[in-house]
Amino acid sequence: MNTSPRVRKDLNADALFSLVRSEFEKIPDKRHYAAVSLPDALMSGLALFSLKDPSLLAFDARRTDETIKNIYHLKRIPSDTNMRTTLDEVNLAFLERVFTKVLAKLQRGKGLEDMMFYEGYYLISNDGTGYFSSETIHCSQCLKKTNRSGDTVYTHQFLGSCIVHPDKRVVIPLCPEPIKNTDGGAKNDCERNAGKRLLARLRRNHPRLRAIIIEDALAANAPHVRELGKHDLRYIIGAKPDGNAFLFAAAARGTEHSTHSGDGTEHRFRFVNDLPLNESNQDARVNFIEYWETKSNGKQQHFTWITDLPVTIENVYTLMRGARAR
Repeated sequence: MNTSPRVRKDLNADALFSLVRSEFEKIPDKRHYAAVSLPDALMSGLALFSLKDPSLLAFDARRTDETIKNIYHLKRIPSDTNMRTTLDEVNLAFLERVFTKVLAKLQRGKGLEDMMFYEGYYLISNDGTGYFSSETIHCSQCLKKTNRSGDTVYTHQFLGSCIVHPDKRVVIPLCPEPIKNTDGGAKNDCERNAGKRLLARLRRNHPRLRAIIIEDALAANAPHVRELGKHDLRYIIGAKPDGNAFLFAAAARGTEHSTHSGDGTEHRFRFVNDLPLNESNQDARVNFIEYWETKSNGKQQHFTWITDLPVTIENVYTLMRGARAR
């Protein structure tokens, strides 16, 4: 007997592509003449990434593929150059609406229920990434950095955001936030300022979404922890001794717990609740988790996190799995 869950018709790929196409058709096109419509260019961009073509040139070979056109509701596929020039001019604010509409449809259709992680909360993983880098090609929006040889490197970066689950291979992307060249010259400043905008937009678009934010150690600072609390967001954030020496000294002693999984892996924990994040921000109270994993073949890994979720022997294994879902 086939026990796999039935996919609702309004949540299958064709229905979701139709929804996205209809939202793309609402985006104003300021071009006076266009060989390919803006919705076709945007849907082609979606097809490029969902098909995982290695480059725009590789996707360009699909321009006469009628099957691709049918699947992605395309009338005409632009050339790689046309796609670049067209999509570069699209304001992210219009695309933000598309992400919000898709998530709302998933919520109404109960398509998010399997992604719920812990006590009614969803896991949202935020991380910075780069999608363009060159020493010669650049624009007024480029970020600049100097490499080891002293040359200027021009980049574009953004903060990505996805709903994830440790037991699921699928992720649900939320609207990313560009890291702007006005956000600061240091990596910490850039991601921190972009992160403020991302969190504000997340809460504005999804005011009732219960979420646990998981992030790397760049986010383990008092201003960011307070920003998360301001938007009523829980968190599990990586922490490192060189950036949180005061915290690690305070967490030297704590509750210890160990367990084994069926494959022989040992999971050993130490955790402490209600610690000051650092010496200068003792009012920023966090809970601390330290974790050692030892495989049956002897391979070991070690992780440390801070969280605002109360940590107990009963939930520490679950919180660890959530943190590692990044």
